[in-house]
Amino acid sequence: MNLTFEEQKMLDGAYGKSVQKSMEILTSLGDIYGAERMIPIKSVHMPGSSIVVAGEAATSFVEQMGENGTEFAAYTTLNTGAMDMDCPRELGFSEETIARQKRLTGAYGRMGGVPCHTCTPYLIGHCPKFGEHVAWGESSAIAFVNSVIGARTNREGGPAALAAAIAGRVPAYGYHLDENRRGQFLIHVETALSDIAGYGALGYWVGTRVESGVPVFTGIPADVTTDQLKALGAALASSGAVALFHIVGVTPEAPTLEAAFGGASPKEVWHVGRAELQTAFQTLSKQQGQPVSLVALGCPHSSLSEIMQVASMVEGKRVKTAFWMLCAQPVKYLAERSGHKKILEDAGVTLVCDTCPVLGAMAEPMEKTGMTAMATNSAKLAHYAPGQWKIPTYYGTTEQCVNAALKGVFA
Repeated sequence: MNLTFEEQKMLDGAYGKSVQKSMEILTSLGDIYGAERMIPIKSVHMPGSSIVVAGEAATSFVEQMGENGTEFAAYTTLNTGAMDMDCPRELGFSEETIARQKRLTGAYGRMGGVPCHTCTPYLIGHCPKFGEHVAWGESSAIAFVNSVIGARTNREGGPAALAAAIAGRVPAYGYHLDENRRGQFLIHVETALSDIAGYGALGYWVGTRVESGVPVFTGIPADVTTDQLKALGAALASSGAVALFHIVGVTPEAPTLEAAFGGASPKEVWHVGRAELQTAFQTLSKQQGQPVSLVALGCPHSSLSEIMQVASMVEGKRVKTAFWMLCAQPVKYLAERSGHKKILEDAGVTLVCDTCPVLGAMAEPMEKTGMTAMATNSAKLAHYAPGQWKIPTYYGTTEQCVNAALKGVFA
């Protein structure tokens, strides 16, 4: 790679071992992918922020990289952790999990990481500009920041993101380059999409087909919401490995179909109607008629508007199941100030922060509470939970999930 004079000094150890190790990681990554240079970055969203992912080895590595006063060179937020940092015991997390997660969060924090522990940092102020180069982990956040915002990142794993945060740079390859951001597959949406579950089903169906490619959608209305877009991106990244998608007339790099494809022709074209969405819904419902013991909404983390929607549906009622709405701490605070947190709590709904059933140590609360099946409107959660935690899932709309909590039965 062609390094600047300053970058060569970093690699030679002039700024300490942690910076040197970071540059070794980044230059090796650049060599693998044929990058010719480094690109300065403005921000990092740190994957590997949960001990479920990091484990003891990665936790020790983060602690070592933070020795001798090492500080992040880029603004860095932390992805979801293994537990709610404020009330882990109340939710059933063990003392070992609590201690290990605090070690990992503390190690990042000493280097300047913001311990927000959310998969939706763009909802709480970490929102890069269009065209800005960043280094983000967390598959749903990557899809959102690349596609909806139009900033530029590759799918960064834990060591690479940590190195980028310390060095303030990434190698110039992949989605940082114009030629790799062009659409590859064309998807005509030919049915109405309502609720975020519909967008999740669409993303799930498409992701299985495009895998890590770049899909371009037509037929999605211009008034699609932020919550629907994050559900779409999360599903695309779960069933496939999609890091970038375009919606003609909606996302910033797709004002026209021609612009989305950069003048090229799509590799394949698909038409998605009601039958395809129904197939996705059925695939995501991996249950055998068990009673619902947990309703979990907010994967990716809920926005305030989603919390307000659920509050309006449960006000004056009482749920019969455990009901978690997952969100970032600042969103929970706004819900408290607006009065919606009290409405939810009066109905038996718990706002859970800092974690999620995908990256949390879910085996612990599941064992303590005897969970049998879960209902969710998240295609990502419905995809991962059965295999990761052996908990069957019902997949449906927000209304279906709320009704399941109120009745104890999914219909």
